[in-house]
Amino acid sequence: MTETNNLGVGSRIRHAAFGDGVIIKTYKAAYDVTFMTYGIKSVGRESAELEAIEAIPAEEVASFNEAEQALVRILRTYNGIDETTELGDKWDDGKLILQPGDTSLSPKEMPINDFFHKIVMVRDRLRVMEQRVNASSMTDEEKVNLQQYITRIYGSLTSFNTLFRHKKDHFTGAGRR
Repeated sequence: MTETNNLGVGSRIRHAAFGDGVIIKTYKAAYDVTFMTYGIKSVGRESAELEAIEAIPAEEVASFNEAEQALVRILRTYNGIDETTELGDKWDDGKLILQPGDTSLSPKEMPINDFFHKIVMVRDRLRVMEQRVNASSMTDEEKVNLQQYITRIYGSLTSFNTLFRHKKDHFTGAGRR
């Protein structure tokens, strides 16, 4: 574990109560940190609840741009901001057709791109829920129980992986998490 009493602006940290964040300002005894769920909080430099993930030494002055890029990486990782997820080429201009077993009923059609967008929204909301569970004040046992349900949901959604252009965007169940 990296020492946390001499971190610079742009350092990525993890706080036991607030989750992951980025140091945006340093003081003699504390840091101002932007956390995804809790916004900006002051944290003592020597807090036992603080862990450095990517340390930028204080003597290295990080530019605003570098700090901003670090924050964008964290938000993308934990889905605080939308990322572009692309539909596989073979599905471009395709449509989803739901044909009822009863032939007297009409089939339902929708552009596959609309359906894909809904699947991506489900995935993104699951990621946010997973992060919020991990950052919550629940007991470890409660977190593990909810995490198992989330993992099963991801596993159930792997059928839709064929729609994604890039493998990194796929749903994964318990085998790859």
